[in-house]
Amino acid sequence: RPSIHSFTSPICPSIHSPVQSVHPSIHQSNLSIHSFTNPICPSIHSPIQSVHPFIHQSNLSIHPFTNPICPSIHPSIYQSNLSIHPLTNPILSFIHQSCLDASRPWLCFWILHSLELLEESIPSAITSEVCQFLDLCQSPTGGFAGGPGQHAHLAPTYAAVNALCIIGTEEAYNVINREKLLDFLWSLKQPNGSFVMHIGGEVDVRSAYCAASVASLTNIMTPALFEDTTNWILSCQNWEGGLSGVPGLEAHGGYTFCGTAALVILGKEHMLDLKALLRWVISRQMRFEGGFQGRCNKLVDGCYSFWQAGLLPLLHRALFNDGESELSRQRWMFDQLALQEYILLCCQNPTGGLLDKPGKSRDFYHTCYCLSGLSIAQHFGNVEHYHEVILGTEENRLAPTHPVYNICPDKVAKAVQHFRQLSVPDASRQAGPPADAEPSEPASAAAGPQS
Repeated sequence: RPSIHSFTSPICPSIHSPVQSVHPSIHQSNLSIHSFTNPICPSIHSPIQSVHPFIHQSNLSIHPFTNPICPSIHPSIYQSNLSIHPLTNPILSFIHQSCLDASRPWLCFWILHSLELLEESIPSAITSEVCQFLDLCQSPTGGFAGGPGQHAHLAPTYAAVNALCIIGTEEAYNVINREKLLDFLWSLKQPNGSFVMHIGGEVDVRSAYCAASVASLTNIMTPALFEDTTNWILSCQNWEGGLSGVPGLEAHGGYTFCGTAALVILGKEHMLDLKALLRWVISRQMRFEGGFQGRCNKLVDGCYSFWQAGLLPLLHRALFNDGESELSRQRWMFDQLALQEYILLCCQNPTGGLLDKPGKSRDFYHTCYCLSGLSIAQHFGNVEHYHEVILGTEENRLAPTHPVYNICPDKVAKAVQHFRQLSVPDASRQAGPPADAEPSEPASAAAGPQS
C-alpha cells in the first residue's frame, strides 16, 4: 500500500440565499436557477462568466490586483500597513485574552495553517512564544487542553499537535510529551473501539480521527490502541453514503471527512462503501454557488470547501488502490474551478479574512478551511502525478495541503521523519480512564465541523 504520508444534486437554495447578492443578474431574469439551459448560468463548468456575464461583456481581466470583480486571496489578506497584520497579530494577542478561551490551540492552528498556505514566513520569536504557550496548555496527565489549567480534550490536542508540526522546530517537537499523550489516548478509548473527546465526554467520529491523527504523526500508534476502531467507524456510514457522528444519524460533511481520514490512517478505507460515499459527497457541491453544503438540504458554507472537497483526494486514492482504471490523472472528481470561484468571489472579506457565505462575518475558522479547500481545488495528485488548476493568475496560487492531516505535506513528512527516530512508548494499558481520573467539565474545547 502507498504511504499516506507521501501522498447530481438537484438541491439549490432559494433565490433568497445571500449568495444571490453576489450574482445580481439573477434578479433581472425570470429564468429558474435550477435550469441547465439558463443563459445567465448555463453550466457550473463556466466558473466566472456563467455567474458574472458582465465580465465577458466588458472583457475585464480577472487579474487579482486590478479587477475588483475577482480579487486575489493575497491582497485581501495582506494589503495592510502592518504587513501580515490580520493573521499574525492575533497569534500573541489571543494568548492574553479570554475570547474563545477553550479554543486557544485551535486559534494557533487556524492562523498558522492559513499563513503556511499563503507561504508567509513567521518570525522565530513568534513561533517560540506559540510553543511556550501550547506547552502551558499541555495537561500533566497527557494531551492538550483548550487553554492553560483546563481539562485535556482531543480536539485541542489535535490542533496543538498540528500547530507544533507546522512550526516544525526541535523546540516545537519537544513540547509534545509522547508517553503522556499515549496514556491520554488510552484513557479515552472505549471497549467498542470508539473514543470519547475527553474523560466523561461524548463519543463521536471526530475523536477517532483526532486520536489517529496525533498518534500517527507522533509515532505512538499501537495495534491495541485502535483495536475495533475500524469497525466502529464503518458502522457510522449510513444509507446516504456519508458518515454520521455516531451510528444511526444523518450523514454530515465534517464527520464524513473525520471518519474517512481516520480509516486512511489506519489503512482500512477500502472497507467503506466507496461508490456510495463518492455519490454522496459529489452531490454536496452546489450547482449554482459552486461551494459545498455540509448535509442534504443545507445551504452552502465556505468551511465545507475543505471538509467535503478534502474527501475527494482520499476517495481518489482509495478507488485507485481498489482497481478503478477510469480515474483522471489530472483532476479530482468535483468541479475544482467552481469551488475556487465560490471561495474567491463569495467568501472574502474586503478587509481581510474569509467567511461562510456573503453576509456572514469573517473568522479564523472559516479563513483556515476556505483556504484549505482552495488549496485542495488547486492541486491534484502527488509527486508522480501532479497537476495544477488555478483560477485567475498565479497570485491566487496557494501551497498544497495534505488531505489527511490538513497541514502542508512537507511539514507532515518532516514531523513523521523526526518522530520515527523515537521508539513507541510502552503502554500496556486497557481502554478507559485510570481509576483516579476525574470527569472533565461539560464545557467543550471542541472546534470542528459546523452545521
